[in-house]
Amino acid sequence: MSPFLAEILGTMFMILLGNSVVANMVLKGTKGNGGGWIVITTAWAFAVFVGVVIAGPYSGAHLNPAVTIGLAIAGKFSWALAPTYIAAQFIGAMLGAFLVWLLFKDFYAGTEDQGAKQATFCTAPAIPNTVSNLISEIIGTFVLIFVIFHFTNADMGVDKNPIGLGSIGALPVTLLVWAIGLSLGGTTGYAINPARDLGPRIMHAILPIAGKGNSNWGYAWIPVIGPIIGCAIAAALYICINS
Repeated sequence: MSPFLAEILGTMFMILLGNSVVANMVLKGTKGNGGGWIVITTAWAFAVFVGVVIAGPYSGAHLNPAVTIGLAIAGKFSWALAPTYIAAQFIGAMLGAFLVWLLFKDFYAGTEDQGAKQATFCTAPAIPNTVSNLISEIIGTFVLIFVIFHFTNADMGVDKNPIGLGSIGALPVTLLVWAIGLSLGGTTGYAINPARDLGPRIMHAILPIAGKGNSNWGYAWIPVIGPIIGCAIAAALYICINS
């Protein structure tokens, strides 16, 4: 398992599970139809857990260009490796979105709501407002990256002996993403990840989804630029308070 493959697989599983819960909630005829926001945010958080468990031992489980860029700005990750990680994240996100479509293909055909179909791939604002939507993605990603900077390894005693937590070590980021979704996610759907939004949006555009409508490309730049700005602010603040 190389870091490149780990980022592909980790991101693919994250998107498969995360976007599938949206499909299960909004597509007509599924057994989970109408489950609501708590179900979506909870499943998305544990989708992140699954992705981190898979990729963590091999790549550090960035699964998000904002994480990669934020760590690089803060000097915690090599800029030379960033393009490879980001490419892997986009590939994984697109593969995950393809699997969601394959899994729910019959339900896409039976759903008339174009917005619901699009929601199973990418985000959209509850109230379209360019400035407010951009600020929402900036703040959500700022919280994500700034808190990640403060994650510490588990240890005990004055000698700081490490405690092996295995897969449970992915729990902090799970709880963080859950908190962001519950508290900050209702405005734009909390993309907080350029690959998570743009990769599946591309798949929405190219897959033969019956009656899908457009892919809302006029909005597509916000879930990309917002998280990049947010991660840069988080990294800059982290550098300032730790210099």
